[in-house]
Amino acid sequence: MNPTDDRFAGLNPSQLNDVEKQSVVILAMKVLAVRHRAGRALSSPAQTRDFLRLRLAEYRNEVFGALFLDNRHRIIAVRELFQGTIDGASVHPRVVVQQAMEANAAAMVFYHNHPSGVAEPSQADEMITRRLIEALALVDVRVLDHFVVTAGESVSFAERGLL
Repeated sequence: MNPTDDRFAGLNPSQLNDVEKQSVVILAMKVLAVRHRAGRALSSPAQTRDFLRLRLAEYRNEVFGALFLDNRHRIIAVRELFQGTIDGASVHPRVVVQQAMEANAAAMVFYHNHPSGVAEPSQADEMITRRLIEALALVDVRVLDHFVVTAGESVSFAERGLL
């Protein structure tokens, strides 16, 4: 790509007013939504990470969700499954399995945010992920990853060797 093709290359966030910053976020969400729409394959962990960070950045309460994927890792759906409080969300494996079956998913990627701004997975995060993997294995649905997301960073369970 030619640098002159990028109209945004020299743009600095400090040059934008609040309305313009919000417009940039909305535009970025639209671009990422196209990349993560139904039928598209997950092209890279980095794109998925960016999509989730933008999607969850401004949430004040914890939200747990999933990307439902077919056997070629193409997106079937993206759903927020559970809403929580500022420091936790109750996740019910039975509901997750029901949603996976309803979507006819072959694989899943979980995500949840940490409103505290610390993306480090907790012991409870690791325990529920193990329970979900076990429950979904009974119906032949693979768990590919679980992202813990904040506005500034995200942690992949797969990259950490936690799956």
